[in-house]
Amino acid sequence: MFHLHLAAEELTKPSPMVEFLTWLLGSSRWGIGRMTLITLDFGVVVTLVLFLISKVPLSYNLNNLRVRWKNTGLTALAFTLVLSVLTLMLAFVEGMTKLTESSGHPENVIVLSAGTTDEGFSNLSNGDVGDIANQPGVMHEGDMRLASQETYMVVNQPLANSPPGRPKRRFLQLRGIDDPKIAGLVHQVELDKQGEWFSQAGVREGKAGEQSYIECVVGEGLARQMAADDTQLMASGKTSLKTGDTFELNERTWLIVGIMQSSGSLFDSEVWAKRSLVSNMFGKKTYTTVVLRTDSADAAKTLAKYLKDDYTKARLNASIETDYYSALQATNKQFLYAIWFVTVILAVGGVFGVMNTMFAAISARRKDIGVLRLMGFKRRHVVASFMLESIVLGMIGGVFGCLVGSLCDGWTANSSVSSGGGGGKTIVLKLVVDLNIWLIGIAMSFVMAFIGGLLPALNAMRLKTLDVLR
Repeated sequence: MFHLHLAAEELTKPSPMVEFLTWLLGSSRWGIGRMTLITLDFGVVVTLVLFLISKVPLSYNLNNLRVRWKNTGLTALAFTLVLSVLTLMLAFVEGMTKLTESSGHPENVIVLSAGTTDEGFSNLSNGDVGDIANQPGVMHEGDMRLASQETYMVVNQPLANSPPGRPKRRFLQLRGIDDPKIAGLVHQVELDKQGEWFSQAGVREGKAGEQSYIECVVGEGLARQMAADDTQLMASGKTSLKTGDTFELNERTWLIVGIMQSSGSLFDSEVWAKRSLVSNMFGKKTYTTVVLRTDSADAAKTLAKYLKDDYTKARLNASIETDYYSALQATNKQFLYAIWFVTVILAVGGVFGVMNTMFAAISARRKDIGVLRLMGFKRRHVVASFMLESIVLGMIGGVFGCLVGSLCDGWTANSSVSSGGGGGKTIVLKLVVDLNIWLIGIAMSFVMAFIGGLLPALNAMRLKTLDVLR
């Protein structure tokens, strides 16, 4: 048995090559983190080697870039455009990634109906919801069990005063909550200082002759977006809805009684209201979600496994809340693939731009190359000199491109995240430019400059001294 066990281990053990590739391409935010660092390391080493090989003073190359400032500027501009677009697109994906990663808590268990991976398609019966909420391991806060029973839906909201050229409707994420205080404790969401949770009735008396107002709380990101989508509010200088403001939905007036301090999570784009009201209003009578709070991450894993595998009263899909929101990154991957496809196309243009500039520089300096050879500089010195010139040119454009792209840091944008199963959520996110994106940009600049300068430098090496001096 011992020998069989060892044999099985040997069969399942990955080969050294597989282990190396796993390490090289190992999981990171972009799936290329190690490749980026390896490219940067390679770039630093190559640049140092070229600097040591080249006996030609670097001032000679810098002076040429200055003299041929028009060609230098156009090539640097091409690099700037490529890298600024790359930075902007990666900042968008990074914002989506941070949003989904920061949503949820490892102590929470999210329960959906079996076969669903998105709460928008989940349906839980009222009887099952009560039993799920009473499972052992669910925490208490005083006499309250920390089990939030919810109905999630996406509804259509017409926008009567939207700015010209902007959409005339929005898909609004609406979450019906049985008890907002419990939901706030479970999701660890707090309100602004002036806010309060909606009442048990969920409505408030309106003005004379008008229908009652539906009380709700909204995420601060959505509150800003609602103001931006209303020309009258924008004209008055209002940048965000506040507690006490109203909006129209389904021919009813909704009163904001609190703003959720939910920046950095998916709740930032949601409206919460009384479940019994919104369920009847929009025809979704069943629960979609139960979120259970446990006292530790280990307890949450145990409870999720029990509800998914061993619970017999109903078939359920239970998972750790952080795992659930991480699974919504399928859209991120699609964006990332598209980004690299576009970037490669743009990079090809940048490479040809460098080649054109360097070929033109070499053509104009044929006699200079001949003089350098007569002065005792060898072919490798000439190659190294022109390669350094190309890298300097690429780095100038690349750094400026990253600087321009970094201006988008902190911008807000609308997007959607999907679990890959057909569901999704419309969200408000912040674009993020971090060190990782800068490193990717610098690495990309080096690769473009290296490839673009290689052929012209080799061409310069093949020039014969006497021929170029005639």
